[in-house]
Amino acid sequence: QMRLVESGGGLVQAGGSLRLSCASSSSIFSFKSMGWYRQPPGKQREFVGRITAGGATDYGDVVMGRFTISKDNRRNTMYLQMNNLTLEDTAVYSCNAVLGITPIWGQGTQVTVSV
Repeated sequence: QMRLVESGGGLVQAGGSLRLSCASSSSIFSFKSMGWYRQPPGKQREFVGRITAGGATDYGDVVMGRFTISKDNRRNTMYLQMNNLTLEDTAVYSCNAVLGITPIWGQGTQVTVSV
């Protein structure tokens, strides 16, 4: 069964950067899209952004030009480069992959931004 595993989360100071990875146990070449979401403490899940099979990207309003999504088909991995992090970016970040009707989700990785 295909699995997604996020990594790269941790504690970072405000204004800093982190790069998250989402590794797939299967080839991502045929995925319709892969995406990043986040859930801040006590809040609903938010859309961060996604990348299509062809490499097109779109982002949620929360990103405000600070985040970049990319993928490496050879490594079966999607990335989320996050720059100029703020306290409001503190959340559990999860990735998903859309193959058919129901997306597959990873377990999430915690990102904590401190002053």
